[in-house]
This record gives sequence, structure tokens and C-alpha cells, in this order.
Amino acid sequence: MSSTIQVTFDAHDPRSLSQFWKEVLGYVHPGPPGVELAADEDPLEAWETFLERSGVPEEKRNDVSALEDPDGRGPRLFFQKVPEDKVAKNRLHLDVRTASDLRDDARMEALENESARLVALGGSRLVRHEPEAPVSLGFLVMADPEGNEFCLD
Repeated sequence: MSSTIQVTFDAHDPRSLSQFWKEVLGYVHPGPPGVELAADEDPLEAWETFLERSGVPEEKRNDVSALEDPDGRGPRLFFQKVPEDKVAKNRLHLDVRTASDLRDDARMEALENESARLVALGGSRLVRHEPEAPVSLGFLVMADPEGNEFCLD
């Protein structure tokens, strides 16, 4: 029997960080347990109502957030509030594969375009690595709004 994985992010602001990654990956916020959401209903508003009705104090309502792949292929992402700052380079990072089928100038142009979109959402561009055949097709190193590094590949 195989296992599935969930990728967990430590965060100061789980809801905000999950909204960034939602836009990066095209994932969705799941609704609260036992709550059937209408097609146009905002899952985060549904969570706020659910937590209020459940008696969760307002200061604890942004302690966690989650995202799921709407196609069910990718891992669930979980965001948990932590008090400490990020202090070192990630030992594990995500590769966001947005240009896997492209090569050379077309690939780097697609990565640059995606980088610009993610910077507008609050991310940061850190480093561009040029293609180095045959070992690398080229990629960009980025950081999310809380400084977690990831690559556009």
C-alpha cells in the first residue's frame, strides 16, 4: 500500500500565504467539514462562519489553512501558524513546472512571464539560471511572500 503526502508550510499568516499558492498552482480552498458549498460561494468566508459557529476565538481563526488540487492529482498543501521567522535556506523546495515542455528562448520567456505574474501577487524573484545543456534547461528561483524558496521550471 502506498502513502500520500501533504506539503506543510510554516507561516506567520496562513490564510494569506495559502491565497498566494492558490494563484500559483490553480488549487482551491476546500470547504469546512460537512458544509456543502454553492458553486459561487467563497470557501474562506464559509470557513470564517464555520469557525465562528464552532466557538473558535477570532485570534485563532487564522492558525491554519489548506489547499487541494481540484483535479486530485497533486498533494494537499497545509499552512500552519508559527511564531518564529524563517532563518535559513529551505532544505526542501517546490519546483513549479510551468514550462516543462518548452526549450531555449521560448522556455525562458515563459518562465519570465510567470515570474512577473507571481511577483505581482507578492512573490519575489531571486535568481535566473540560464540553460546549460545537457544538464539544465534553465530555471528561475523565486520566493513566496514569507520567503520560502521555490523554482519555476
